[in-house]
Amino acid sequence: MRRDMHLPPEPSRHEAFFSACRSVLVRSALLFSTAGVALTLFLAPMMVREERGAIGNPGIDYTATGSIGSAGDYTIRRSVLSRDPSGVCVIRSDGRQVGDC
Repeated sequence: MRRDMHLPPEPSRHEAFFSACRSVLVRSALLFSTAGVALTLFLAPMMVREERGAIGNPGIDYTATGSIGSAGDYTIRRSVLSRDPSGVCVIRSDGRQVGDC
């Protein structure tokens, strides 16, 4: 019995060429996708830092914060029994009531 009978047939030149092309395409796709992920992970925090620096004070979101003057002590009450569920009653330290009380 001959030993070469159990070996697979030799690939043709075209098959070998296309196999090499597929290998190069897969490797280049993996290379560029890895580079894209690495750049994204590196550049995203840098862009956030630049954006915060452009605003002025990092750590303060001016669209979500605000302040009120010091007008003394007061209590804010809301009741589920009031006519308007979003109504607020403000009771000042001197007993005056303002709002939906």
